[in-house]
Parts: sequence; structure tokens; C-alpha cells
Amino acid sequence: MHHALAPAVLDVEASGFGRNSYPIEVGFVLPDGHAYCTLVRPEAHWTHWDAQAETLHHIPRALILARGLPAKEVARQLNQQLAGQTVYSDGWANDYSWLGALFDAADMAPRFKLENLRALLNDAQADQWHTVKAQVSSERGTQRHRASSDARLLQLTLQRLRSLCGAGSQ
Repeated sequence: MHHALAPAVLDVEASGFGRNSYPIEVGFVLPDGHAYCTLVRPEAHWTHWDAQAETLHHIPRALILARGLPAKEVARQLNQQLAGQTVYSDGWANDYSWLGALFDAADMAPRFKLENLRALLNDAQADQWHTVKAQVSSERGTQRHRASSDARLLQLTLQRLRSLCGAGSQ
């Protein structure tokens, strides 16, 4: 029962939006609560940088250059920890393309499946999503806007919704 309430959730922070953007941080939370987060060092051809995106995620380019892991290493760790799982994301279209860029750069294929978190919600839950997410967020207090804490927030919001609105169509 508990396992079903908490799917694996992944979040990606990126250099910006649009065609030339790329992942700068990847984080996830597993059903058992284990969290993982890493900065991604940009590939040589990943040069796009959006100052507005930086005001949102607060990760300066100098930090990812200094502390980020190479794309190949990040892809390897994701595959190792997520192999065979379905992982959910609330920004599926963006996260899918950013993970695509990561795995392309690593010359590897993901060994897990990324799905839209919306698929886990019935209409009543979807209608309440933003309200409940805001409640859970304020209860948690100030969290760094980072990939793993964002993933945890999504996972907690989903659990709260399911207890409020029933398990839905799953």
C-alpha cells in the first residue's frame, strides 16, 4: 500500500528553456524515500545560459562547471539506480528532452522510463494539485529550489492528494 502511494519522482533543473537548453541538475526520490541529486557539468557544446532561469534555480554556471559530474557519469548513476523503473515528472516534456540531451551526450540509453505525473492523477486530484502542492510546500518551510527537494515535494503532494481524494483510477 505505502509503496503504491509513493512512486519514484524525478526533477531536472536546466540552463533555460527551449531548443538549446540542457540539464544542469538531476534529482529523484525513490518510493522508499531515498533521494539522489547531482549537478551536471556542461558539455563543450552546451553553451546556452538563461539568466532568468538562474534566478529561479539559483545555480550559477560557475558552480556546475566546478562541481558538476560529467554527463556520462550522471547517466551511468541514473541507470544504475533507476534501472527497470517507471519514474514520474511534473515537467515531462521538458524533463524528457533534457534527459535526452544528457543521455545523447553520454552516448547511452536510459534504462528507465519517464512518465508524466499527470497520468497518476484522476480529475479531482488534478484540480487540487496546485492547492495541495502549495500547502505541502508551506508546511515544509523554506527548501532550496533544487532537483531532489522538488522531486520530494511532488512525491509528498501526490501522497496527500491520494489520501484526500482517494486512489483514483490506478
